[in-house]
Amino acid sequence: MAPSLAATPLPSTASHRLDPSSSSSVQLLRSLARSRRVHLAHRALLLFRSLHASPSPPPPHFSLPAALSAASFLAALPEGRQLHALAAKLALAPAHTVVANSLLHLYASCGLPDAAIALFRHIPAKSLVTWNTAIDALASNGDHLGALGLFREMQRDAGLAPDAYTVQSVLTACAGAGSLSLGVYAHALLLRELGGDGDGKAVSRDLLINNSLVDLYGKCGAVDLARQVFDRMPKRDITSWNLMILTLANHWCVRDSVHLFDRMTRVESVVPNAIMFVAVLSACNHGGMVEEGRRYFERMVSEFGIRLRIERYGCMVDILARAGFIEEALNVVSGMNCRPDAII
Repeated sequence: MAPSLAATPLPSTASHRLDPSSSSSVQLLRSLARSRRVHLAHRALLLFRSLHASPSPPPPHFSLPAALSAASFLAALPEGRQLHALAAKLALAPAHTVVANSLLHLYASCGLPDAAIALFRHIPAKSLVTWNTAIDALASNGDHLGALGLFREMQRDAGLAPDAYTVQSVLTACAGAGSLSLGVYAHALLLRELGGDGDGKAVSRDLLINNSLVDLYGKCGAVDLARQVFDRMPKRDITSWNLMILTLANHWCVRDSVHLFDRMTRVESVVPNAIMFVAVLSACNHGGMVEEGRRYFERMVSEFGIRLRIERYGCMVDILARAGFIEEALNVVSGMNCRPDAII
């Protein structure tokens, strides 16, 4: 959490004199806010305070969204509330749609979906971005049914066609709610509204949407549909492989999960992460594949340099203990680089 604006001294600006009312000062503020780095986001908030304490501050409807973006990245709720108070004082919240959208994102990022929706209800001119931000605020904070309800409200009352961001949030909500029927509907809507060339190729090229579909079908137990989406993806990232391997492992497709992991590392040359190793060790555990479990446990450290933690030790101990290799399981526990917990 960044320190409070009121408690933090401003950085020296003697060698970097900016005209507060100039577009360059606002551009610098935006660049700092979009940097996705904690120290630069904090400097964006400090710069905003400095600019608005000057005799000729920049137009607040330009600078406030940038400052709110920085506060959202930092999940800096006290600073965000200060900015909300300023926006209200200047009659920009909830009247100005862009400023209001930035406030919605702030409250969602701080884990306050109720505050986001309360603000959403008072925004007079809701854009598609407004609806998308509100739906995502609910979906990303666990209120999956609320997100789906708000999506239905958008379709019924707003007359707005969903875009890729809308559907991605809806897919996330369907996955969280375990609603396969709504997920299939959202997938069909996606192909109809955003297919682009009429055969769905535009959708099939979108990595984030495809990952959301694999996650949706995996969580709803539709393993064949998840695999179908995965196999048709023209491009995959580490998340794509993680989701598919986890889906197969969680639904007892043990051999398929292990074979996909081997294909990923040996054919596709993708470097696995720790989450993926936990998935493949879980698959070995489900299938009683002790020798394979030993091999993957060894590769995790020797080949990929992944640091062993309690949950990774736990997977290996469980594989050995279930197969009756109690002495070997005890040896793993005694050689752990961390203290065993109650589960171990």
